[in-house]
Amino acid sequence: MFSGWEWIVILIIVVLVFGVGRLGKLGGDLGEGIRAFRKGLAGEDEPKDEEDKKA
Repeated sequence: MFSGWEWIVILIIVVLVFGVGRLGKLGGDLGEGIRAFRKGLAGEDEPKDEEDKKA
């Protein structure tokens, strides 16, 4: 497994390659995707039909 210093070096290389702005946007997009996935699992994404409730 990696030690603390190795993780720091990997993090620095990733930031240099992708840049801070792009990593922030990627993190936001990843969070949005996870939230949408959880909503889909919970069934909150299904449209509620008004006509079915009246019948």
